[in-house]
Amino acid sequence: MIIDMPDTTTNAVGKRLDRLRDEGGAVALGRVLTLLVLADEADVESAIDAANHASHEHPCRVVVVLPLPEQDSPARLDAEIRVGGDAGASEVVVLRASGEMLERTDTLVMPLLLPDAPIVVWWPGGGPDVPSAHPVGGMAQRRITCTTAADQPVAMLDRLASGFRPGDTDLAWARDTLWRGLIAAALDQPPYEPVTAVRVEGEEQHTSLDLLAAWLGLKLQCPATVVRVPDADAITRVTLERDSGPIVLDRPDGRLVTITEPGKPDRRVSLPIRTLSEALIEELRRLDPDELYGEVLTRGLALVETVRENA
Repeated sequence: MIIDMPDTTTNAVGKRLDRLRDEGGAVALGRVLTLLVLADEADVESAIDAANHASHEHPCRVVVVLPLPEQDSPARLDAEIRVGGDAGASEVVVLRASGEMLERTDTLVMPLLLPDAPIVVWWPGGGPDVPSAHPVGGMAQRRITCTTAADQPVAMLDRLASGFRPGDTDLAWARDTLWRGLIAAALDQPPYEPVTAVRVEGEEQHTSLDLLAAWLGLKLQCPATVVRVPDADAITRVTLERDSGPIVLDRPDGRLVTITEPGKPDRRVSLPIRTLSEALIEELRRLDPDELYGEVLTRGLALVETVRENA
């Protein structure tokens, strides 16, 4: 069910949510957090869809804030409430605001925050260079950016490193989780030789490459290189050089990775590219600062060399 509330206030929206709870039962019980989504019109439906999927594992109230199409209009708020089949296991409030209401996002959303529940903010279209300095970012326990959706993903990743604060994270990091587990398992096999160099290949503007290479270079204490390949799809290959020969993890089709090692039969493992909702679910599993991400972002990125292959 979708309820439209044109030219309203967040206090009125909050009262309507209370009435819906009274009429439909304790729909707000069990909510574990408030997810604030700061989006643009082009991203709003895909962001809500991802949040709805994530809400089945992390029941939450989702509050989406975006600008009204009439940017020069005076302060105005149009809202819609989505519950039931239109909201997954959550309740979704979409706020389209303009003027001062949009400028003071923290004041705008405050009446809709769940009491005594953590706050997570997510920018599906990229995010600010210093998420903690944003009015909403400053009140959140976790701040999720999405550099792969930014206009200049790699440049944004570098800027995030400069402005990092505990509680920051990025969906590109969540997209690396399965790769990190697979690589750790491959290295936990004989002959237990040190890795002398790593090489991560893949999509030209996909920041998961940079974060994975930074993690490998930092933890293995070896040179790390990112190779950007035209027309590739996310991470396509990881090569770990050793004296006895390389370990190669090859995923050309974005679905199946083949692990090749000297003297061993090839192994194939399903490793599909993670969807937006899967990456968001991953990040919502923890509400404490991700110290490893911070270390990789602030120290590891500086160790990575970038190479671009010709088309």
